[in-house]
Amino acid sequence: MIHSTLVDLITAFALVTGVVTVLAVRSWRVALRLVLDLLTAASLIRLAATEHWRDLATAATIVLLRTVIGALLSTSAAARRRDSAASRRRSGRPDSAVG
Repeated sequence: MIHSTLVDLITAFALVTGVVTVLAVRSWRVALRLVLDLLTAASLIRLAATEHWRDLATAATIVLLRTVIGALLSTSAAARRRDSAASRRRSGRPDSAVG
């Protein structure tokens, strides 16, 4: 019973944290990573309290989603940085130029 309440609280906290992060940092990528980390924690707590295969599958799915989305976000961010640096080189601006 306590585990279920804790899982619900962490899940709610994850959603609130995501919204606050988007508003404060203006980065949906950072917010998404935080939400997925907290949902992973909630799933692992739920898994520790039960012995159901459904809970194991839920935790595994969240971990898989977190890994795939994190890799995609990292890849797209690296590509944007490369494109930006290449664009600055073509325009003759140094990499440290702002704007």
